[in-house]
Amino acid sequence: MKKLLFVLIAIVTVSCNQKEKKNQYTENLTQTLDSVLSNTFKENEPGGSLLVKKDGKIVFLKNYGVENLKTGKKITENTVFNTGSISKTFVSNAILILQERGLLSVEDSIYKYFKDFDNKEIAQKVKIKHLLSHTSGLPDLRDVRNNYEFFLTAKDTANFEPIKRADSLNFQPGEKFQYSNPSYNGLALIVEQVAKQKWQDFIKENIFEPSGMKTSTITDGPHPEQGVAHAYYKDENNKYQEADYGEIPTFAASGNGGIWSTVLELAKYEEALLNNVFLGKELTQKSREIYHPKTWKDSIAPNVGYSWFIGQEGVFRKPIPQELGVNMFSHTGSQGGFKAFYISIPEKNIFIAGLFNKYRSNLSEIIETSVVSLKENNWLDQK
Repeated sequence: MKKLLFVLIAIVTVSCNQKEKKNQYTENLTQTLDSVLSNTFKENEPGGSLLVKKDGKIVFLKNYGVENLKTGKKITENTVFNTGSISKTFVSNAILILQERGLLSVEDSIYKYFKDFDNKEIAQKVKIKHLLSHTSGLPDLRDVRNNYEFFLTAKDTANFEPIKRADSLNFQPGEKFQYSNPSYNGLALIVEQVAKQKWQDFIKENIFEPSGMKTSTITDGPHPEQGVAHAYYKDENNKYQEADYGEIPTFAASGNGGIWSTVLELAKYEEALLNNVFLGKELTQKSREIYHPKTWKDSIAPNVGYSWFIGQEGVFRKPIPQELGVNMFSHTGSQGGFKAFYISIPEKNIFIAGLFNKYRSNLSEIIETSVVSLKENNWLDQK
């Protein structure tokens, strides 16, 4: 009995020590992140939300600034922001859902879906997987500068149309990485063809709903016109100007940046991904494996799967002072005045999401502080 009592006391003591350490880690993390964010965002100016989850529990969630300068409405964890290019992960998953159902294959050439390419040979060379991984070589032929007014309201079809006029590739498919927004306009149109419904509705029904993303929505022309944050930048007179739909060209082209969500619902999206709620394990894993074609010729090694950036270089886009020692799946977003980032570290059960409505929102520092502070406070060392 004494031996059993000793063991129980030891277990309780260790448990308490671990709890105290975790509380200290959380306090240190909160102080570090809040310091950076408080210095970046003022109370009555555009701001944002930042969420950090560990083992399914929120360890940091704070909101800063206002979602609308006219109304002065404060940002909360339920504020809906445009997520920018994080949207591409939703379009990618829609493609993979259709593959899982046997309705298409990432090995399909895009000629199967776009027979009106001027150069048939180009369309036959490029496959869906090349669009997903930004390795198609298709040039971006949108003349936004000289057609500014047109591209203020141009949707996916109008944004992908110039790509069909390509008479050459920047490189052969699978040889290099070149980030491409129009590729995702094209992918959204493929979803629409195959699903035989608007691609926005397909994603709502097949990703948002099963994931429990009840307030998330998708741009469809000027939609959404209300119930969301507005985005801003400062002009040469140091005054805030709105920078979203109707002010920024290509904003309406939503296949590459039309998803609107909250930090809480992005966390639900990631949870649904990890639990294979709307997409099976095999294709979920495939999407988060680096796509490395045999024909690769770039001096820089690939670090992208099907939409996801893989490894710490993907989210930082630059060398950072220390090796984090974990595998990260991430995507950033930038559209008009909106800035966003999404980081998943499944092996440590960590998820981070940041959504902001201020153009110069010091995003790189916030991302680096968020992840490096996890390392410095031992969150990346915990099982």
